[in-house]
Amino acid sequence: MTKTARSTHSSARVVPLRRGTTLEMVRLVCPDANQASLIAESFGLPVLDSDGIRDLHERFIIETADALRDGLSDRAMQIHLQRIVGAYVGSAHGAGQFYSRAVSEARDATAKLANDARDEDRGGPVGFDSNAQRKREFAADMGLQSHALRMAAEGAVAAYEHAVGESWKPFERQVENPGETVSLQATELQMAALG
Repeated sequence: MTKTARSTHSSARVVPLRRGTTLEMVRLVCPDANQASLIAESFGLPVLDSDGIRDLHERFIIETADALRDGLSDRAMQIHLQRIVGAYVGSAHGAGQFYSRAVSEARDATAKLANDARDEDRGGPVGFDSNAQRKREFAADMGLQSHALRMAAEGAVAAYEHAVGESWKPFERQVENPGETVSLQATELQMAALG
């Protein structure tokens, strides 16, 4: 006789909660102004005007909010700016994550160069960069891009606070009773009514 195996897994539906991206998360993955300057100087890239980028985006969003002020209620303005600032913060965070991966790849490729037994990672013919050098240069470009987007996000967050009067927080949807179906909720209400 064989026994049938029964699944011990619950059939309840799991609803994943998505945590919003914060400015602090952006700051963890994107270079700050000092690091961006160091990257630019080390790789011969243009030095970014970090404060200028931040200030320009702050002014832009404040001026946009001022232009919309007569047409939107306070709550509508808050929702509108919440979405705009969220897009800036999300974009900077994505660029910062991409930069982090590019740095990891550059480090791996550079570490392989230290191994004398590996010929495929050696410099190419005269006039061509090695694979490791190309990866380092790509990571540097991504570092400056993510820094520029970080500064734009910081300006947008500052503008939100100026226009709305409170600190910006990422939108997080409140999920009531995740996984419960309407019929389960109805059953509970019916049973509660019965006493």
